[in-house]
Amino acid sequence: MTDARAPEPADWSYETAAVQSAIPRGLGQTIGFPIHAAAAFQFDTLEQAQAEFGQNTGLSYARLQNPTVRALEERLTTLEGGAATVTVASGQGATLTAILSVCRAGDHVVSASSLFGGSTGLLSNILPLMGISATLTENTPAAIRAALRPETRLVWAEMISNPAGDIADIRAFADIAHEHGALLAIDNTCGGVGFLCRPLAHGADIVAQSLTKWAGGHGSVLGGAVTVGTRHDLTRNPIFTEGGEASILNMRGDAALAWRQRWLGAHQLGMTLAPHSAFLIAQGIETLPLRLTRESETALALARWLSEHPKVGTVSYPGLSGHPHHTLAQTYLRGGQGAVLTFEVPDPSAFLSRVRVLRMAPNLGDVRTLVVHPWTTTHGRVPEAARYAAGVTPLTIRMSVGVEALADLQADIEQAL
Repeated sequence: MTDARAPEPADWSYETAAVQSAIPRGLGQTIGFPIHAAAAFQFDTLEQAQAEFGQNTGLSYARLQNPTVRALEERLTTLEGGAATVTVASGQGATLTAILSVCRAGDHVVSASSLFGGSTGLLSNILPLMGISATLTENTPAAIRAALRPETRLVWAEMISNPAGDIADIRAFADIAHEHGALLAIDNTCGGVGFLCRPLAHGADIVAQSLTKWAGGHGSVLGGAVTVGTRHDLTRNPIFTEGGEASILNMRGDAALAWRQRWLGAHQLGMTLAPHSAFLIAQGIETLPLRLTRESETALALARWLSEHPKVGTVSYPGLSGHPHHTLAQTYLRGGQGAVLTFEVPDPSAFLSRVRVLRMAPNLGDVRTLVVHPWTTTHGRVPEAARYAAGVTPLTIRMSVGVEALADLQADIEQAL
């Protein structure tokens, strides 16, 4: 699908790249992504088949590559400013792929504790089954440094944490990880596919994210992605250096990390993104800058209004000057401070039962404004101490702001209170 495409301009703005990248030009070409519904692809000769199964760089079996999925991966790589991307079936699958690409039994992960509940569960419950330990600590450079061990291979943090809105100090985290011989991975889900922030440009080695959220944008599709940067040092990670001449690093060179992620996420674990899902996500990305700009503006207005409301308790949003990570938000984020905020109400059950414009659902990044009670839902299985560390209390409401009119959202919140 992409072989006939001329090189794309390197200086395209995000908005232009979001709608133009990875689409070939020419007579008879579609102006959007066609859906390639295929389980396998043909070869002309045995030699072609042998070469493809040895390299996995072309098309053979749809678990590994599909033209629609490949085009989406190229677009994501462009928007995140990376070297390569592998897409998988969910954001949770992307997190698992990113971690396992650099960790094995006996290794250790350090993570900021302000996390999405599913990530906390993966680090605390699933990785130990594989012999990988994890330490969750405060979202500060000092705490991250103090938690490192000789066997630490990865530092993990969320660009904008879900739901507290903490901001990862990417440059500081990257320096700490690299000094130790580890890599830095950033969950950029709330960073909107590089629109609000490109973590790779600030020193991160890996970006993982849920494409279910702002990339899809309409609550209709699941997906995840892992993008690697153009520079990363793997020389102190035995996964890549063991084996001498036959080591992954020696055989794959600069593509070693990207190769291992595709080999794990798609080839071995089979968490393949369906072509129809890739098509929906690609369409969603095309309007992402418009949606996220409006949603961020509305979220800031709501946060300011809620902060002054007599019936509302603590409001957490990095765009507010009083937020502990406001300065970091100004440093790393463009176009606003994101579309997610939390606020406390005296009776969450009563409040949620009364909303009429807001919808109660466990998702983010939708065109519709969604609210949820994290204490009993998204973080309900997380230990109580970890819930508080993630910015979740029994009174917390998480809101993912959509594109509705600000006045309608305010009126609905007012009557629900």
